[in-house]
Amino acid sequence: MIRTIFKNPSITLVSMFLISFLIVILLSTHQVISTPPVVLNLLLTAPDAKPWRENIIQEFEYTHPGIKINLIAGPNATNLIEDLYTSAFILGDSPYDLINMDVIWSGKFAAAGWLLDLTDHLTPQELADFSPTDIGAGYYEGKLYRIPIRSDVGVLYYRQDLLNQQGIKPPQTFQELQQISNLLKQQGKVKWGYLWQGRQYEGLVAMFVEILQGFGGFWINSDTLEVGLDQPETLKAIAFLQEAMAQQISPPGSTTYMEEDTRRIFQNGDAAFLRSWPYVWPLANAQDSPIKNKIGIKAMVAIPQKTGSGCLGGWGLGIAKSSKHPQEAWEAIKYLTSKEVQKNFILNAGFIPSRISLFTDPDVVEKYPHYPKLLEISKGTVYRPLIPQYAQVSDILQRYLSAALTNHLSPETAMKLASSETRQLLAKNIPQNAVHSNT
Repeated sequence: MIRTIFKNPSITLVSMFLISFLIVILLSTHQVISTPPVVLNLLLTAPDAKPWRENIIQEFEYTHPGIKINLIAGPNATNLIEDLYTSAFILGDSPYDLINMDVIWSGKFAAAGWLLDLTDHLTPQELADFSPTDIGAGYYEGKLYRIPIRSDVGVLYYRQDLLNQQGIKPPQTFQELQQISNLLKQQGKVKWGYLWQGRQYEGLVAMFVEILQGFGGFWINSDTLEVGLDQPETLKAIAFLQEAMAQQISPPGSTTYMEEDTRRIFQNGDAAFLRSWPYVWPLANAQDSPIKNKIGIKAMVAIPQKTGSGCLGGWGLGIAKSSKHPQEAWEAIKYLTSKEVQKNFILNAGFIPSRISLFTDPDVVEKYPHYPKLLEISKGTVYRPLIPQYAQVSDILQRYLSAALTNHLSPETAMKLASSETRQLLAKNIPQNAVHSNT
C-alpha cells in the first residue's frame, strides 16, 4: 500500500503537504503553549486585594489567558500606598504596570510624567456612561490619565425613624441641622446630634470641604490656583463646627474622631446625624445593627439658597509610563472598568459604581435600594484641589484647621497662616502652564 502511494506522484505531493502542515500546526501550538503570559503588576491596599482577586482578577485571567495580573497587597493606609508608588517612580525602575489611584493622586502623578495619556483610548460615547465628576477627576492639563473603577462621595446619614416620629423632614440648612439635633437630644432620643471626623488627617479635609462649600466658600480653585481659606465663609464654616462641640450637638472629642469612631457611635443608636461615606450603609443595616432599616441619606446641608455637596472620593486605574506592557495594561483597564465587570464587583464587594447606568440597574437597586439617591448626591460633588501639590496643601490645611478646632490658634490666625503658606507653595512649585483643566 505504502509503495503504491509513493509510486503515485500526486498522492506523494498531497501527503508531503499534509505532513508539513501538521508539523507547522504542532510547532505553532507548542510555541503558544510555551510562551509565558504577560504579567501586569498592581499594588493595592491589603483590604482591597481580596475582593479584587476573588471578584475580578480570576475572571479576567480566564478570559485573557495571555495576561496575568499580579496583585501586590500593600499597607492598609492609602497614604502609604501613595508613598510606595512615589518612591518606585522616583527611583526610576517602577515594577508597577497598572496604577490604582485615589482621586487626589492623579494630578500629582500626571504632572510628574509617571502616567500614559489615555485621552484617545475612549470615545465620547464610551466616556458618557461614566459619572462626569469621576471622569473629570482623571484629567490634568486637558488630558485623561485615570479611568474610574469605583466612586465614593460624602453623605449625611440621618435617623429616618426619629424624624418620622416628629413629623420632621430631613434638614436642608445648617440651622435646621442644629435645631433638629437639639430637639432630639432634649427629648432623650439621642445622646448626640451631629457626628463628623475631626482628627488631623485626610478625613478632616474631606469633611471640611463639604462644610466650606455649604457656606459658599472654597479652598483652592484648581484652575486659577486662587486660595480662599482666609475669606469670611471659611471662618463661618469653622465657627459652625466649634459651636456644634460647644453646644454638645457634637461630642467634645470630635477632634479625635476618624470614620470608624463616628460610625460606631451612630450605629449604636446614639446620634441623629452622621457625616460619612457610603460604606456605612450596609454595616448600619446589618442584621445585628440597632438601627437596621431606620436610616436615610442625603447631601450635606448648606446655607439658604445654596446646595449641599458631598466630597468626591473613589479610585481609578492608569498605566505607568514605564510599563513594558502598555497594550496589555489597557486591555486590563477596559475589562476591569467595563459595565458588566463593575456590576459584578459592586454586587459582591459593595462598592459604589463609577458608571451612571449602574446606580439604577435593577439588580443593583434590589440589593442596594439607596443607590438612586447616591446618584443624585453624586451629581453635586465637590472636588478637593486637582493639583500636583495636593499632599502638601492638604497637610497645611490639616495642621491649621486642627489648631483652630482645638483652640490652639484663633480661626482668623490659623486661616491667615494656612493661606499664606499655601500661596507660597503654589507660587514656588507650580509653573504657569501646570494648571488643571478637565472637560
